[in-house]
Amino acid sequence: MASKKAASKRKNAQRASSNVFSMFEQSQIQEFKEAFGCIDQDRDGVIKKTDLKETYAQLGKLNVSDEELEGMLAEGKGPINFTVFLSLFGEKLNGTDPEETILAAFKLFDPNGTGFVNKDEFKRLLLTQADKFTQEEVEQAFSVAPIDVTGNIDYKSLCYIITHGDEKEES
Repeated sequence: MASKKAASKRKNAQRASSNVFSMFEQSQIQEFKEAFGCIDQDRDGVIKKTDLKETYAQLGKLNVSDEELEGMLAEGKGPINFTVFLSLFGEKLNGTDPEETILAAFKLFDPNGTGFVNKDEFKRLLLTQADKFTQEEVEQAFSVAPIDVTGNIDYKSLCYIITHGDEKEES
């Protein structure tokens, strides 16, 4: 059982990392590698507070507080290796909101907390409210949305797809 879990974790990590690497061209990845190498002062493959502090010092900024540095590191939600570093840049450059933010938005349309929103009602909102979607954009969104037989969208799964990519697309 433990080996199945380990294999699953490796597969998920591999899927996540391959998704991250597919967001950039090879030349961009190389530039990010160089930047990562400049920040990873002790060359251990992980950016830590001391690495950030030394990088800022080299740039002439000596008064960076520990709180600021810890805030930067917290964005990685764990050790910041190159894959996490690339993911953080991908999120910033592609403008994807964090999963929690997207979930909170969907919960506004789910007052009973079921984890689902009605496809037809959601489509109506997308076509008529705020930053209106075109019919084509709605169809594109619904092509990856997990919709059950009763016409409800599993928005928790959809949020995962939005922030991590669709497994079907990578096959």
